[in-house]
Amino acid sequence: MDRALVDVVRRFNRTVTQRVGALDDSYLARDRPLAQSRLLWEIGLDGAEVAALRTRLDLDAGYLSRLLRTLEGAGLVVVGSGESDGRVRTARLTEAGRAEWALLDGRSDDLAWAVLAPLTDGQRSRLTAAMAEVEHLLMASLVDIGPCHPGEPRARACLRAYARELAARFDSGFDPAGSGVDDHELVPPAGLFLVATVATEAVGCGAVRLLPGEPAEIKRLWVSPSVRGLGVGRRLLNELERHAAAAGARSVRLDTNRTLTEAMRLYRAEGYQEIPRYNDNPYAHHWFAKPLN
Repeated sequence: MDRALVDVVRRFNRTVTQRVGALDDSYLARDRPLAQSRLLWEIGLDGAEVAALRTRLDLDAGYLSRLLRTLEGAGLVVVGSGESDGRVRTARLTEAGRAEWALLDGRSDDLAWAVLAPLTDGQRSRLTAAMAEVEHLLMASLVDIGPCHPGEPRARACLRAYARELAARFDSGFDPAGSGVDDHELVPPAGLFLVATVATEAVGCGAVRLLPGEPAEIKRLWVSPSVRGLGVGRRLLNELERHAAAAGARSVRLDTNRTLTEAMRLYRAEGYQEIPRYNDNPYAHHWFAKPLN
């Protein structure tokens, strides 16, 4: 990797951490560091499940527990059982915590304005546009893709979301049992199932079947709306193609429904060409193939 690029990222990190006060023991002039204030903010006025906070902030369970105990000791948070499920631990703000949250909200606005105030209107527009682009790209860099058994909870969560979306979008609904692929076909050596995650939250999936003497087949490619536009679908597709090529496949193919126009745009952009029907999938209207190097 180009050393100059690494140096730019490091300079940016140093500037941002200093400008937003991340180095201060008393963030936003309150008697607590940034980590505690951020956790208080994420709990929010409606409260939040502890497991969800850990996932959202990508925190070690022990560190999160220590932060929560500190906020509890300050009388700002209470942690107890969830209302609908006693096994779920939930953090809620006390009355003092809600007041502190409102104060942090106002001071966060003040800090943002302090960044913008010295700039001209043109500079403000440039800065906020650049910030939006940086946020977009940083989110893309947080996405991790790796193999996962299709029976594991992360994979099942993706497949349920995939089925729900297709059922809502397809003219005739969608039944996964009718799509012609079983879990055992998506594990080595028969195939591979990939899951994309942000922190520990599954946000996408894809699979490839390796068929002896035939082209490999892409299946179950899905990306959560929360990360669409970040190139996750392309990364999943490319990684599945790479695995198929490494396994000896000379080409790869797939089918799709006519309502999935964005998927067809991706396939065409990645070099897939439309071909005649090659299977009897009742949900398919278009079939594509691509040679592998």
